[in-house]
Amino acid sequence: MDEEKDVQRRKKEAAGWAKQLARERLAAKQAAGQTEQPLEETKTQSKDDLALAKKKAAEAAKAKAAELRKQKEGAAGDKAGKTEDGLALAKKKAAEEAKAAALEKRKAPQAEGGNKETSEEDIALAKKKAAAAAKAKAAALAKKKAAAAGEGAEDDIAKQKALAAAKAKAAAAAKAKALAKQQAGGTAGESEGDLAKEKAKAAAAAKAKSVGNPLEEAEKEDAPSPNQPLLDKYVRMIRERLGGDVLEEAYINRLAKDVPTLVVKKDSYYKVAEFLKYNEQLRFDYLSELHGTDFQTHMEVYVHLYSYQNRQPVALKVKIDRDKPEIASLVPLWQGANWPECEAYDLLGIRFQGHPNLIRIFLGENWVGHPLRKDYEPYDVEV
Repeated sequence: MDEEKDVQRRKKEAAGWAKQLARERLAAKQAAGQTEQPLEETKTQSKDDLALAKKKAAEAAKAKAAELRKQKEGAAGDKAGKTEDGLALAKKKAAEEAKAAALEKRKAPQAEGGNKETSEEDIALAKKKAAAAAKAKAAALAKKKAAAAGEGAEDDIAKQKALAAAKAKAAAAAKAKALAKQQAGGTAGESEGDLAKEKAKAAAAAKAKSVGNPLEEAEKEDAPSPNQPLLDKYVRMIRERLGGDVLEEAYINRLAKDVPTLVVKKDSYYKVAEFLKYNEQLRFDYLSELHGTDFQTHMEVYVHLYSYQNRQPVALKVKIDRDKPEIASLVPLWQGANWPECEAYDLLGIRFQGHPNLIRIFLGENWVGHPLRKDYEPYDVEV
């Protein structure tokens, strides 16, 4: 870019010189009496002079650019030469230092006193590093063995399951064979004996199949439930809105798919159920189950609710007096509670206050007693 500017500048200077030269020649000719020279000839000479001047200026610019390029290349070569000289010098110094260090190291074993102590310290450090490496290697090997043992345990469980399935299949085949033999005229004693053996085998297979990994079961019980945050949320909302004395207990039922369970007081049963249904954040709009249980010391009513809006479950439990088993009906809140409450009334004698039509649906109104009570005695022993 600088070279082009320089060429343009020199061209302009050459044009100026040519014009000046033409003017001077014209003035000289006029002074010598040659003013009668035609104008066209004068213009032609001026153009020739201008072209000549431009050519000289271009050649001068090219020469200058070539000289400048040569200088730059020479400077770069000098710099590279200096860099190579410096690199060679640095390599030479490094070699000399390495040689001196090797010489000192060679002399070190021959020294006495402190040098010997240094050597002993180096040996001790090397031994310590070797011991640490051996421990790390042993730990890695133990980890690998543990992983292999875990895989072996999984293989054993798979084998047990396959064995149980095979035993069950064999039991079914043997049972079918015994029945066929019995139909073909075999003795009853042999058939009964075969059936007993096959039943024993099937029971053993079922027992083996039901035995799981105790370690996995213990870890599962100790692990926090995924529904624990739901239970905490329900308890917090109920205590904030209805008071802290409406709940007796709250826990995760591990035996029922980790359902959050709320044990409420008898006088707060309907109030808590109503809150669970109509609260905008909860919306438990479906009652899937309701039943009663006799614990001899008391009775319990268990209600399972589900929120289709949030896809979340909750269980509601209340303890009632066994001698006078009465509790509020949930039919005004969920129509699905109608027949389950009638069933609990029929079989346990629990009366649901506010039920629209509490009747016995299995045994009839003239039946004496309630069969699911622990102290139930049949009125007619032959029935």
